[in-house]
Amino acid sequence: MSEQLKISVVTACFNSEATIGEAIATLKRQTWKNIEHVVIDGASKDNTVDVAKATLHNNDVFISEPDKGIYDALNKGVANSTGDIVGFLHSDDLYAHDEVLAQVARYFEDPAVGAVYGDLQYVSATDTDHIIRHWKSGKFKHKKLKYGWMPPHPTFFMRRELYEVMGGFDLQYRIAGDYDALLRYLSNDNFKVCYLPEVLVKMRVGGASNGSFKQIVRKSLEDISAMRKNGVNPFLALPYKNVSKISQFMRTAVQK
Repeated sequence: MSEQLKISVVTACFNSEATIGEAIATLKRQTWKNIEHVVIDGASKDNTVDVAKATLHNNDVFISEPDKGIYDALNKGVANSTGDIVGFLHSDDLYAHDEVLAQVARYFEDPAVGAVYGDLQYVSATDTDHIIRHWKSGKFKHKKLKYGWMPPHPTFFMRRELYEVMGGFDLQYRIAGDYDALLRYLSNDNFKVCYLPEVLVKMRVGGASNGSFKQIVRKSLEDISAMRKNGVNPFLALPYKNVSKISQFMRTAVQK
């Protein structure tokens, strides 16, 4: 397989000195070598900038300046990317193994494929080997969207040209901007979407959408807004979306 395909990985960070070094390390260990890492820092007050600069390569992109939140940072990341494919690795997330990007690239060898996604594991913030939830995405079908289905955003890779056509993240959202964007992208039937059936990313618990009860409530309200905006009935989709998470905990219990 040719390594002509270039993958840009965008990382948005703010005061992430404790985790960003490990996140970048899992990227640098990838066997797929044609990678561009685009790090967008929101003018961190700790040592995030120093840690990131110490681990980035000369051909990577680093920007540190105030922003309007994570989705503004991700939009900047996409705008500053030059790869054929764009993916996202948050500063407290990890690639599950060293072949993740090679596996993703293999799917994009088919020019009809516009997007690829996989599975995700929620892990303990202090012990990334301790699995709390196992998010098995399953194969893509358009009809799943009306039931609140979405793939894990950190496992989602899409051709950069499609971002240029369909736009980036809506800044009216503080937590559910990824869900809104995925609804918009996956509702488009002009390209093929592929499921890579394995864990691609480990996500530490305690992020923007699952850190507190207040955040969970806000996430639900924003989900409803995104559903209505994209023609999805929230009275049907939101209950299904929330109930589907139960199986993620049950799957983890069975694995133990």
